[in-house]
Amino acid sequence: MRKALSMALAVAMAGGSLAAHAYEAGDWILRAGAATVTPNDDSDRIVLPTEPPTVIRGVEIDSDTQLGIVGAYMIEDKWGLELLAATPFEHDVDVKGLPLSAGSVKHLPPTLSLQYYPRGGNSGWQPYVGIGLNYTFIYDEKLDRDLKDALGALIGAEKAELELEDSFGFSAQAGVDFPINDRWGINVGVWYIDIDSTARIKTDVGRVKFDVDIDPWVYNVGIAYKF
Repeated sequence: MRKALSMALAVAMAGGSLAAHAYEAGDWILRAGAATVTPNDDSDRIVLPTEPPTVIRGVEIDSDTQLGIVGAYMIEDKWGLELLAATPFEHDVDVKGLPLSAGSVKHLPPTLSLQYYPRGGNSGWQPYVGIGLNYTFIYDEKLDRDLKDALGALIGAEKAELELEDSFGFSAQAGVDFPINDRWGINVGVWYIDIDSTARIKTDVGRVKFDVDIDPWVYNVGIAYKF
C-alpha cells in the first residue's frame, strides 16, 4: 500500500501542473482502484459448553483487497454526495492465540457519505473529508475443517455452521484527487467504518453466540474521472 501510494503521488505531481480540474456543482466523479479493507477487529471470548467450560480468546479477521468503485455527485461547488461500492471482500477468520483457522466470510460494505471539498470551484488538487452511513451485508460464512474437528473433539458436535449478522453504522473519510489533466486524476482515499456484528456458531449439540467488532480502515488508491 505504501509503494502504491508513493507511485500515485509521483505520477500526480508530475502531471499536476498541466491540469485545471476544478470541481463544480453538477459534476460527476468516478473513482476506481485497489481498495484494501484492514480490520481493526475485537471479539468477545467464546465459551464452549464443556465441563468445565472451555474459553477461547476470540477470533481475528484478516485483510483483503478488491476493486473499489466510488461515485460522487457535486451538489454544490464545495459539497458532494458519495457512494462507496466494491467487488465482494472475503476475509479469513482465525482463532485468536491458536494456530487454528476458523473459517471465512464475505461482505459488501456500501457507504453513503456527505463530503466537503474546501477547494471546490478552484483548479488544482482537490482534498475532501466526509461523514456517512454504512450498511454491511455479510454472507457466505464458512467454518473450516480445523474448527469443525476441534468442536467435534471438545463438545461432540458432528455438524457446525457459522453465521454473522449484517451491520449498520457510521463512517468517516478523507481523501484527495491529484489532477493529471482536466478530466483524469489520481485518487487516494481512506475510510473508517463502524462494523459491529453478532456471530453464532450453530452445532447439533448447542449454540455459541459472541460479538465481533470489525471496524476496518479502508484504503483506496486508483484513478478519478470527472464527467
